[in-house]
Amino acid sequence: MSAALFHMIAGAPTPVAPFSHATEADGWVFLTGQMPTDPADDSAPLPDGIEAQTRRVMDNLVLVLQGLGLDLEHAVSVRIYLIHFQRDFAAMNAAYKSYFPADRLPARTCIGVTALARDALVEIDLVARRP
Repeated sequence: MSAALFHMIAGAPTPVAPFSHATEADGWVFLTGQMPTDPADDSAPLPDGIEAQTRRVMDNLVLVLQGLGLDLEHAVSVRIYLIHFQRDFAAMNAAYKSYFPADRLPARTCIGVTALARDALVEIDLVARRP
């Protein structure tokens, strides 16, 4: 097994806690959960509503992946955390699925939680694999 690499990606959102944007070992790339923060201005208000927050989170994941020379086509597993599971599940799914071809959806878990950093409605992390 090769030594783990710890990646901080220029232009990706400022971390809300002490972590790397991604870690990598033996071709497996683990992206830290992204928040719906503006990568250009961490102090900007979060987008309004679950659909806008889901899109910002997905766009932030894409920024991290692209910084590693990857894209969402390399995602193999995704975890989603929702504050208001019952209320937001369908709308989050609508925004989320627009980022993937219908025949290339990663494995996924969606979890209802009591709180997220920055009072976000959604957080998403993922695992990717280098070709």
